[in-house]
Amino acid sequence: MDATALRALQAPLKDQYRSTPDSAVITLKAKGSLDDTSIACKVETGRALAVAGLHPATGGSGAELCSGDMLLEALVACAGVTLKAVATALEIPLRAGTVSAEGDLDFRGTLGVDKEAPVGFRAIRLAFALETDAPQEKLDQLLKLTERYCVVFQTLNHKPELAVSASKG
Repeated sequence: MDATALRALQAPLKDQYRSTPDSAVITLKAKGSLDDTSIACKVETGRALAVAGLHPATGGSGAELCSGDMLLEALVACAGVTLKAVATALEIPLRAGTVSAEGDLDFRGTLGVDKEAPVGFRAIRLAFALETDAPQEKLDQLLKLTERYCVVFQTLNHKPELAVSASKG
């Protein structure tokens, strides 16, 4: 897809969202079911069933997916798609590229070993390795816009309003 095709694809959506801002607000959903035989949660991905379990550092077998890994994978996926869209819109040619994310966790917090240890990632690093002849100022612009428009990155960067509830089913 080139910049013209991308603009043509997105133009009616942008027009709609400008004229009817409420139509731009969509609720994405995820659903899972608790495994009745192990400490795991079966997450419906729309394409397959992903079974998440404890990370080996918390006593898991490593056979199930780790939700921390899934968070980093979501960041990589979103940042990669966003970068490709921005590169296309800016007509920055990319021959190839990789996206990687890594995050630091202190499992003492997760396991309640140390109340001062944080629960969750204390640092996340996102990196792109791009094969391109584009000048550095174009790459700087690409990175700035990718960061700005990547939904997962911005969600991590600016804490959303969160709510938790439980009910008897």
